Amino acid sequence: MDTNVQRIADYAHSLSFADLPASVVHDCKRRLVDTLGCALAAFDAEPAKIARRNALRVSVPGGACVIGTSHRTLPELATFANGVMIRYLDGNDTYPGGGGHPSDLFAAILSVADATQADGKTVITAAVLGYEIYASLFAAAVMRERGMDHVFYTAVGSAVATAKILGLKRDVIAEAIALAITPNLALEVTRRGSLSMWKGCAAANGARNGVFAALLAADGMTGPDQVIDGGHGLRELVGKFELPPLAPREGPYRLSQSNIKGFLSEYHSQGPIALALQLRAQLKADDIEAVEIFTYWFTWSEIGSEPEKWRPTTRETADHSLPFMIACVLLEGRFSDEFFSPSYLNNPAVHRMADRIKVTEDPALSARFPAFVPCRFEITTRSGEKKVATTDYPRGYHKNPLSDDEVFAKFRDLAGRALSSVQVESVIEQVMRFEHSDNPAMLLATLKIKDGP
Repeated sequence: MDTNVQRIADYAHSLSFADLPASVVHDCKRRLVDTLGCALAAFDAEPAKIARRNALRVSVPGGACVIGTSHRTLPELATFANGVMIRYLDGNDTYPGGGGHPSDLFAAILSVADATQADGKTVITAAVLGYEIYASLFAAAVMRERGMDHVFYTAVGSAVATAKILGLKRDVIAEAIALAITPNLALEVTRRGSLSMWKGCAAANGARNGVFAALLAADGMTGPDQVIDGGHGLRELVGKFELPPLAPREGPYRLSQSNIKGFLSEYHSQGPIALALQLRAQLKADDIEAVEIFTYWFTWSEIGSEPEKWRPTTRETADHSLPFMIACVLLEGRFSDEFFSPSYLNNPAVHRMADRIKVTEDPALSARFPAFVPCRFEITTRSGEKKVATTDYPRGYHKNPLSDDEVFAKFRDLAGRALSSVQVESVIEQVMRFEHSDNPAMLLATLKIKDGP
């Protein structure tokens, strides 16, 4: 068996709730609150409706709940439907630089835990485990550089987390890993050019496939024995492959190193948006002659280089379009995901402001990334005055984290779009006591919006 697969299986089998420091348990609950807020706010998004309609085709008493409804279906289908909601508005946590969004794992974890009536401690342990494997895979191989999508990490992390909830033995966990790796090498084209609905759904598909892999393994299905090191295995695609040490080790669990977003937008826009708001408070939109955003290569490449980023035509492209988002912020003096609606996408004033914005890769800033996520923002006014603002860590970065109150405020804003104030406060209370819960079904029942699609 592959050395790396064996290491993951051994680690997954041995990790217990008792191993987790209280700070990591707390960090996990904060991320669950944040993730549920993102999901609830996306309940009425068209891709979420499509995914939910497909999940509701199957009714399974004792199955997994589709978030926002009381309908129970196959865990795989619930995972996909819930995963689309979690990811679609681009508000959930991330590992910058091609590391994707580890909280996508909660789609798998909550669905399987619900169907198996796992308790809160099991959910938290599975989540910490899933994050650890997810981030370790990202450290070992950046899929983006090979033309593959980061949802690979989601598939494998979901398989391992599911296996933990199911209580599988070491050798069966290893089979689940092999069954998750082999068929789940998605293409990075998902995040290039004019983006489609699939941009917000690909991770949900990875989570679903991870659940399916673990369920197959639990029923006796086997996968390739040398899925990483063997002939035509993963190593031939991604090169040298060696997982870093897994927690507990020197340094924090990797869950605590994920970054919670303050804005519903692609992560590398978080700093520029904050700086734009800071400078906009000092002047009027009509005073702006030109804007130059100096950033590191990844930001320039991902959200500030393609022509579509100045004239996005879809919501999916807009929340990955740095000049477009900054143009809206400078015009309005605020940030809102309302900016991704047709009224802004087709607004000539936004287009004129975007045309004044230049995004520049600064080699000095690139050299500081990823230890820092720096940005220098410069506005030249019509009178010739230059206003400058800089940042190294946007608010929400794990070295500049959101407070609990800020996480809860974000949740109240997002969840309040779908739930009553009583439901909203109940969710916060339940999650922050989740290690004392005997059944996650109570939490999912609190999230009910309606019964149909």
